[in-house]
Amino acid sequence: MTQISRFVQATARHPLASIQGCTRQYPGVLALDNATFEVAAGEVRALLGKNGAGKSTLIRLLTGAEIPDRGTVAVDGEELRHTGSSRAQDAFDKGVRVVYQELSLVPGMTLAENLFLGRWPRKAGIIQYSDMEAEASEAMSRLGLDRAPNALVAALSPAERQLLEIARVLLGKPKLVILDEPTSSLAAAEAEKVIAAVKRIASEGIAVIYVSHRMNEIRQIAHSATIMRDGRIIDTVDVKGADTREIVRLMLGSEASQAAALENRSQEKTVLEVRELTLAPKLTAVSFALRAGEVLGIAGLLGSGRTELLQAIMGVRRPDKGSVLVDGKAVQPAQYKRMISSGFGYTPESRKEEGIVPLLGVDENTLATNFASVSKRGILSSKLMADATRKVIERLHIKTARTDTPIGTLSGGNQQKVVIGRWVYANSRVLLLDEPTRGVDVEAKAQIYAIIRQLAAEGRSIVFVSSEIEELPLVCDRVLVLRDGALHEEFKSPNIDQDALMAACIAGH
Repeated sequence: MTQISRFVQATARHPLASIQGCTRQYPGVLALDNATFEVAAGEVRALLGKNGAGKSTLIRLLTGAEIPDRGTVAVDGEELRHTGSSRAQDAFDKGVRVVYQELSLVPGMTLAENLFLGRWPRKAGIIQYSDMEAEASEAMSRLGLDRAPNALVAALSPAERQLLEIARVLLGKPKLVILDEPTSSLAAAEAEKVIAAVKRIASEGIAVIYVSHRMNEIRQIAHSATIMRDGRIIDTVDVKGADTREIVRLMLGSEASQAAALENRSQEKTVLEVRELTLAPKLTAVSFALRAGEVLGIAGLLGSGRTELLQAIMGVRRPDKGSVLVDGKAVQPAQYKRMISSGFGYTPESRKEEGIVPLLGVDENTLATNFASVSKRGILSSKLMADATRKVIERLHIKTARTDTPIGTLSGGNQQKVVIGRWVYANSRVLLLDEPTRGVDVEAKAQIYAIIRQLAAEGRSIVFVSSEIEELPLVCDRVLVLRDGALHEEFKSPNIDQDALMAACIAGH
């Protein structure tokens, strides 16, 4: 039995935070249905469930951002009773902190300035930088973040930025830290740094609620997992002894379907050929070919050059050497507009920052590649836009109340479908997809896999980049391993072994 396990068992009768019989309803939606939830000091509790299961509502109750229609919320033995902003302040004063999936750092400011953002220590109106940097260094060292407090956030890696967000919530002696998908944008090697930090937090007696879809890391970090579905707490299980298939069944409410053997419909025709592509310091003489109707996976750790490879092919970045051939003809240099006109589409890794315009509607985000087709005499037609968008919504099973609903209000999975749908609408024949299932739940992932396989069956070609090794055999006909800027092993369906694939990715690391 681990030290944390013994500590949790010893304090289980006195939960640090609890939700008792809470119900929260919005117009037309029962977000939380008679939920009871407890977490003890020093415990790492995973919170699992697909989008819409009620996880976010439960978190908002604990932070005081929402008030239950029925039931009680208590922190450290004291019930939250205030309303409005006073309730959130009450929860904060009692030690509740949260780090959301989308980071809120300011790249142009220093690490110390970000840690104390909005509450910089002052004397006589003057910011005390020495005091601030000393406290910042102490907070970062607790998590193993070895960076100068006066360095700019822009210089940090994604994992270091996530650690800085966690360090910020450790200021002021928190009792409960809630982490919402803290590793969704990180590859396995980078995620290990966050996992180690969470273990340190728990060892100090701080309760942690850990929201994630990555079962491998949940097994490493969590003592137990609470599964939610349709606003209800379905069960709380011992993570180490629970079968993944059983957990998925509890999340979805039905037996998890077995992955069907992929039917490779790729053709002999080569639609894309990359020759000796070099982009220092990320890529070194990368060469491969993509056939019509093929789903080609690119596996690799964070920093291996996966994103840079897609950007160089698409013309977003100009390579130092090498060439890109489309239908056997060289495109030199590859330019973004030229690649689009050649039938290429590209979905970026960062959906929020580069893939969507959150305040614009689903229609505008979907049709952005070809507004001319929904215009009359140079003026956008609302009817043509709605009709065209509706076809994409129906085809990709996008859940939205209206075609003009702001895309920022949709779940991550539905936002990603819109990003892919943009290129389906443009009739792109080659799709370059960078982490297309990042930050989406199990159900949405399965739907995106099905969409990709259907597009391949129609003769389109897809390059599928992913840091989640386990998903590549589910969707790819062939997988290439990109390591240290160069391609190494090749795996072919149906004999793609996850362990061998992972070993190929981490070789030399």
